Amino acid sequence: MIQTNFFRRVGVMILSAALMALAGCATTDEYGDPLEGFNRAMYDFNDALDNALVKPLAKGYKAVMPAPVDKGISNFFGNLADVGSAINNLLQFKLQHAVSDVGRVLVNTTIGLLGFIDVASNMNMEKRGEDFDQTLGTWGAGPGPYIVLPVLGPTSGRGIFGIVVDWYTDPVRLVTPNRARNGLIALRAIDKRADLLGASRVLEEAALDPYSFTRDAYLQKRPLTAMESEAKAVSPR
Repeated sequence: MIQTNFFRRVGVMILSAALMALAGCATTDEYGDPLEGFNRAMYDFNDALDNALVKPLAKGYKAVMPAPVDKGISNFFGNLADVGSAINNLLQFKLQHAVSDVGRVLVNTTIGLLGFIDVASNMNMEKRGEDFDQTLGTWGAGPGPYIVLPVLGPTSGRGIFGIVVDWYTDPVRLVTPNRARNGLIALRAIDKRADLLGASRVLEEAALDPYSFTRDAYLQKRPLTAMESEAKAVSPR
């Protein structure tokens, strides 16, 4: 019951953030930060949660997990992510990329022992990493403003809807019983956070304003569709 209430509250917060993002899309620079007040509050909330719970768990995980096992777990979840990438490449009509993603999953799931060994990359099968946010962009939807979600972190107005669809195409969602599924979700989050410990250390030491640093890094590295890249190239600076 407590777990259900927690996720329900997070869902309400995400829905509220989505409505705020949509309200800002029509009147603001779609690459800007019109929701900065809300975003800073969410950033502070996430940072407090990270320092109190997630980061200590990630440090403990990193301390006890042998490096090869840590790498294997990251590869396992990366293999699951290739399933969603294949679906999104198909939705974007990138048939060759979709076939390549399916090939990666087949190779890594079989020869790579359920994905714990990334055999496909060693065979020069490129990892695409497509998600529904990029699919919406390919269909012509603008990115919307930068927004920080509770727990989930930085995204865009368009990315909120991408997160929802990506969850429904996530193979982990199909795992039963619920205890096993939730355990995998927690393990994936801790593994990902452990991989970012070095980056967070640099952020803490180098950034005068960690919020602005994180926002600018996200906006610079956010994957762009071909349409967005072309528009950005011809836009006045």
